Amino acid sequence: MNKLTVSALLSVWVTVVFAQPAHRPAHEYHIDTITDALEHPWSVAFLPDERMLVTERPGRLRLIDESGLVPAPISGLPEIFVSGQAGLFDVLLAQDFASSQTIYLSYAHGDMDANSLRIAHARFDGQQLVDLTPVFTALPAKSGDAHSGGRMAWLDDGTLVVGTGDGFYFREDAQRLDTHHAKIIRINRDGTVPPDNPFVGRSDVRPEIYSYGHRHVQALVPSGDTLYAHEHGPRGGDELNRIVPGANYGWPIISYGRDYSRAAITPFTQYAGMEQPVLHWTPSIAPAGMTLYQSSRFPQWQGSLFVAALAEESVRRVPLDASGVPGEQEILFTELNQRIRDVRSGPDGALYLLTDEPEGQLLRVIPLSEMDITAGIESVAEGTGSQ
Repeated sequence: MNKLTVSALLSVWVTVVFAQPAHRPAHEYHIDTITDALEHPWSVAFLPDERMLVTERPGRLRLIDESGLVPAPISGLPEIFVSGQAGLFDVLLAQDFASSQTIYLSYAHGDMDANSLRIAHARFDGQQLVDLTPVFTALPAKSGDAHSGGRMAWLDDGTLVVGTGDGFYFREDAQRLDTHHAKIIRINRDGTVPPDNPFVGRSDVRPEIYSYGHRHVQALVPSGDTLYAHEHGPRGGDELNRIVPGANYGWPIISYGRDYSRAAITPFTQYAGMEQPVLHWTPSIAPAGMTLYQSSRFPQWQGSLFVAALAEESVRRVPLDASGVPGEQEILFTELNQRIRDVRSGPDGALYLLTDEPEGQLLRVIPLSEMDITAGIESVAEGTGSQ
């Protein structure tokens, strides 16, 4: 059991006794702290042996077991540009990891004057990375340390999709097809271009482009033939989208947000030939990681998207009907009072959260019914129990 304040444990007790506490979610849960010894963790991946790989934005990759032990960083990482929002981003296991031991990393490469999002793969031998090989570099290089993107996901056909950002200062790049910035990219596992990408054969278009008109893609979640993605808007206008190959998602010609100065970016929220979001968040929640929950461990949550939120310091549950239409959202985990960078469905059916803090946490969410509540109440005087 992890330490917690008396008030937090009493809150659990009140939930059990009265069943209808104010502002509590209908699906009760317990949050267990695996570790709080991470610096701005960004992504988590689950190994077959129940250990986890966690990236830290300052340029470290950690191997964490169930005890929460955070040993020395894994060696063999590439040179990473670390500044502001730039650093080490996503970690993703190859689909054949059990036999190949291959992982993929996304990270900022270069310096303040010229940097790019880069994807590389390497073999993880249990202690270090070997044979690290870059397979994609976003072109052309940009300046600054913001809006690099970096989320990755595998599609069912074995291709890799990658979200990129507009570099914050280069919003016009979102509508340009001669740059990888502010796009969703689709490549083969070795970095080559799939022949059925939507713009293959056009000399004026980067052939890796899968969709465009994005601002700062922060999550990619496949579900059968559907690919969901979300992205940061400016002041408002964060979007959840269904991705159609070759489609234009409008930034900066259409937006439901305003500039940070509160000035209008565009008069349009709709425009011919540009896709509308499935939903948008205004005011902004600053969406980060996302997962589609499909386990029976929380049966009430099955078929829901979970969206980590930085600015709102929460996770949004977005239920989807059989047609993929979102229902009423639920705001979860605000009691943590922390920026949530990533949310993942674990192979054990639990939800896993990463908090974007200097002393960042890896947290596990399980049903409250699995806890020994009596033992938890008895431990109030000792200050131990459930978070």
